[in-house]
Amino acid sequence: MSIPARVAIVGGAGKVARRLIPILLHRDHEVVALARTDEQLHELAGLGAAARHLDIEAADEPDFAAVFGGCDAVVFTAGGGPDGNASRKRTVDLEGSLKAQAGARLRGIKRFVQVSAIGVDVDPDPERGEVWTAYVYAKREADVALRGSGLQWTILRPGVLVDGVGTGAISIGEKVIPGPIPRIDVAQTIASCISRPATAGHQWEIVTGPEPIGVVLDRLTA
Repeated sequence: MSIPARVAIVGGAGKVARRLIPILLHRDHEVVALARTDEQLHELAGLGAAARHLDIEAADEPDFAAVFGGCDAVVFTAGGGPDGNASRKRTVDLEGSLKAQAGARLRGIKRFVQVSAIGVDVDPDPERGEVWTAYVYAKREADVALRGSGLQWTILRPGVLVDGVGTGAISIGEKVIPGPIPRIDVAQTIASCISRPATAGHQWEIVTGPEPIGVVLDRLTA
């Protein structure tokens, strides 16, 4: 598997994606950032990405395939988080991922990196409400689908996302002790997975920890 030259980001206007774009560009990837509004597209173009319109909820599988044109990899980092509208957890976090996976297959793209969430294999506490429950199930089902997709997938399940300064160091594994992680370090981990084909076929939880991102990924895939 070769290192992708051009990477499409679904959810390109999100907080992780906005941090990921300059990292990928610095590492000599081209970036296609997908977003819904003209304002978002203008901002993403200002970051140096090729900005293309995609309304995740309104688009169908061929629409996804069309905007993936010329790309070698897809990063799915869309989602409204654990707050907001329960129904949109399915239409964005789950159905958006399913359509992105199908679009990648239609386009002949193999590499797919998905940002999920820590602990979603555990049934949600109903006392946290219907939105949280919908979020957990949507992320879980999207991961299940991706693992069975036939794509060269990597699934990253970060802990609580924060906007602090990154450390460049993480704890990563199939299961880790829950904790926070800066969005910039999630973005760095995504980019490091993109540049390491051997990370395909792995699902990892990630939080802030003691090991430099590149060093630990190399160790896990040696």
